[in-house]
Amino acid sequence: MKSKNIWFPIIATPLCITLFGCNSSSDDKSLPILAPATPATLSMCNELVEQFIYSDTSITKAELIAAGDVEYAGGEIYPAPTHCLVTGIMNERVGLVDNASYHIGFEMRLPVDWTGRFYYQANGGLDGAVKEAVGRFMISEDKNASALNKGFAVISSDAGHQAPTPMFGLDPQARLDYGYNAVAQLTPMAKSLIETAYGKQPDRSYFGGCSNGGRHTMVASSRFADMYDGFLVGNPGFNLPKAAVSQMYGIQQYATLVDVDAVNVLSSLQSGFTQQEFALVSAKVLQQCDALDGASDGMINDLIGCQEAFDLNRDVPSCSGERDGNCLTDAQKTVLTNIMSGPRNSHTDEAIYSNFPYDAGMGTNDYYGWEFFMAMMRDPGAVAFIFSTSPTPYDGRTEAGSFEFVNSFNMDTDIARIYAIDENYTESSMDFMTPPDATNLSTMRDRGGKMMVVHGSSDAVFSPTDTIKWFEELQDANNRAADEFARLYLVPGMNHCGNGTATDQFDMLDKLVDWVEQGVQPQSVVAAVRADNTELPSDWSVTRTRPLCPFPQIATYSGSGNIEEAASFNCVAPK
Repeated sequence: MKSKNIWFPIIATPLCITLFGCNSSSDDKSLPILAPATPATLSMCNELVEQFIYSDTSITKAELIAAGDVEYAGGEIYPAPTHCLVTGIMNERVGLVDNASYHIGFEMRLPVDWTGRFYYQANGGLDGAVKEAVGRFMISEDKNASALNKGFAVISSDAGHQAPTPMFGLDPQARLDYGYNAVAQLTPMAKSLIETAYGKQPDRSYFGGCSNGGRHTMVASSRFADMYDGFLVGNPGFNLPKAAVSQMYGIQQYATLVDVDAVNVLSSLQSGFTQQEFALVSAKVLQQCDALDGASDGMINDLIGCQEAFDLNRDVPSCSGERDGNCLTDAQKTVLTNIMSGPRNSHTDEAIYSNFPYDAGMGTNDYYGWEFFMAMMRDPGAVAFIFSTSPTPYDGRTEAGSFEFVNSFNMDTDIARIYAIDENYTESSMDFMTPPDATNLSTMRDRGGKMMVVHGSSDAVFSPTDTIKWFEELQDANNRAADEFARLYLVPGMNHCGNGTATDQFDMLDKLVDWVEQGVQPQSVVAAVRADNTELPSDWSVTRTRPLCPFPQIATYSGSGNIEEAASFNCVAPK
């Protein structure tokens, strides 16, 4: 068996004659700067229940909330100014296929002292619940940096269905609402409500989210670029149907290592590749790659260089006897190589989804959770009910039921389900879930819109390699000048939307606003560790900071200064 560290190459495309390549119709080398937002004061709150009129929309509550903490789902606390909390529903209906009741539920929070800016809080997972509209971005963000606390008017929604379970995928319209249509319906309504409450529509509108929220944001940058000015994208699942299939492929691979217990499926799968063994791989990756950026500090800034420097077969000991957490069997190395390389069609050798990079955050709780629990208990439901045409329901109430669906999924033939349509489901999941043309952002670009993308290098579900590949293709489509309107930042060691051994706390919203409204191009973003992160190595300072650099630059130690401080690192081009 030969270990392979596969990396997507930079894809060469024919150069076009304009600065911005094949997606441009203008020779103008400057991009517009949008006028700054101007503030206003809330003129009504409780009265919105009666005074706001919009088609197929009902306001169910409007009340003034005093300044203080807002508890977000899961117990996260966000500070907030005095604001008007508005809840409502749009487009009540009965599903044509499943006869279930549907609507688009939403919540808006309108600060009394308003900056003139609007923020669409795109939520993650399967949606299905109206989360508190605090202007959240990522799991580990600085809570003081939320959009509501900065004076934005914020909306949050359930994306058109009322439970965070996949059965809504039986309804064709609910699929479309989840994919993109809820945003299309909510955005003009929200701006109209803002106008009623403040006397004017928002001057500037921003869209942000992580995970599926990052997917929502990338879809909006393509479909709704005329409605929004700035896009804050986190760990985007912009190829989510493919990624979900890839997760199931991982379960199929792990199943080859064990005799799967029909009752305790998950624990038996985990016995085939323990978290300790993932931590072993992380440690060996770190040994090979830590110093590539000039500092042996437990972080890998040169992610691409690391894929060349690390070799699974050479660098991780092979077991000569029983497994003890300090070695991998040949079978385990084969399985991990297959998973990291990504699923492929065995007949055509065509990639189904991206490969994944080896990184220092692979031994963490979040990484392991996505590899096993989420891959078996969430992704099969999404593939079966939402992404397949026609839906292929199964009994997901038990581990055995989920595993049966996963193990029976044929990577060569069943993958066609995510591209299929029929008389009821007239758009495939690869149409309604993904940006229509992810590398054609000409509408956003030409009107002065900007995008900042951040992705953790140790994301176990949405491959950072896929995001890098997208950004390189975006560069090629814009004659290598896409960084004039879009920038990508990798976070070493960070898992899915936060966590991991990483400086995973940062504020990008101010940078995005300055770029959109002042023309100040973002360079590095200072990121800090969270003192409450129990997975941080013991030799890291709880005040460690690092610069997040615009790709392809990497944070490199200057050779002097405190290794715990961002000021001791510079963003430089890779060698």
